[in-house]
Amino acid sequence: MGIEVVVEGLTKSFGKQNIWQDVSLTLPAGEVSVMLGPSGTGKTVFLKSIIGLLKPEQGRVLINGVDMVNSSERDIMETRKLFGLMFQDGALFGSMSLFDNIAFPLREHTRKKESEIRRIVMERIDIVGLLGAEGKLPGEISGGMRKRAGLARALVLDPQIILCDEPDSGLDPVRTAYLSQLLIDLNAQIDATMLIVTHNLDIAATVPDNMGMLFCRNLVTFGPREVLLTSDTPVVSQFLAGRREGPIGMSEEKDAATLAAEQQGDTALLHTGPRTVVPQLEPSPGMPVRQGALRRRERVTSMMGQLPEAARTAILNSYTPAAGGARA
Repeated sequence: MGIEVVVEGLTKSFGKQNIWQDVSLTLPAGEVSVMLGPSGTGKTVFLKSIIGLLKPEQGRVLINGVDMVNSSERDIMETRKLFGLMFQDGALFGSMSLFDNIAFPLREHTRKKESEIRRIVMERIDIVGLLGAEGKLPGEISGGMRKRAGLARALVLDPQIILCDEPDSGLDPVRTAYLSQLLIDLNAQIDATMLIVTHNLDIAATVPDNMGMLFCRNLVTFGPREVLLTSDTPVVSQFLAGRREGPIGMSEEKDAATLAAEQQGDTALLHTGPRTVVPQLEPSPGMPVRQGALRRRERVTSMMGQLPEAARTAILNSYTPAAGGARA
């Protein structure tokens, strides 16, 4: 089963530029979470801070009692073995076959025999649907296949926490849909805690158990997916609707005068009413039941009284037989 990740009061700057401040959230064990946000809001920096590759100035990231910000380098390195990291571009070695790329972490970090490495690598290649392509070089395959190879490599050390940095970048909508299903199936198979950083609305709407959003150097919200998907917070509704009108500008947040002028010009654009929450993806036929979804259902049911009415309604609808059974 995956491991809970607790983030407390995290603040990160580069020089005088504050990236985000006082970010606190908990990634529940074995559940799939998504972090949304416009380009340039520090989503990738957040991933690198969780795994200890970047040092925030303040706060803690607690994993199995180890603080990935303030613990000793030795403890951080040891805890990092619990992670699988899927980079935005796949980050494959161009001169190595897919097999050797995927085998690389095993050869680098374990003393397993080559026969055992082959068994593990071929299993992971099968999981991501790349059987038959293992002898090819990264330059000989499509972008979508490189993404899946990067995912296979993230899986070879049996991670309990998987971080995916914009897994959809460069993919067309059809391949993004296949990748979304693959991520859900993967969670059903290995029950790892997953955090996906993206600005893809299709992934955001259909994949996660939980969603958060970074904007204007702050965590706008984090919680059950229905809270964000039904939110009437202007920045959230603008982002989910893909509109120009709202706080998000081309390069940064808009000033108050611009916002006021927009609102006066056409109030209807800023208040679109409640949105329909589409059902979350289910594991493919033949896959095991997603344990994270069962735990999530129990957890969310216990916190219903604290949630906004629109989110409560969406959650209750998702758990009725008419909505397709025990969706989470």
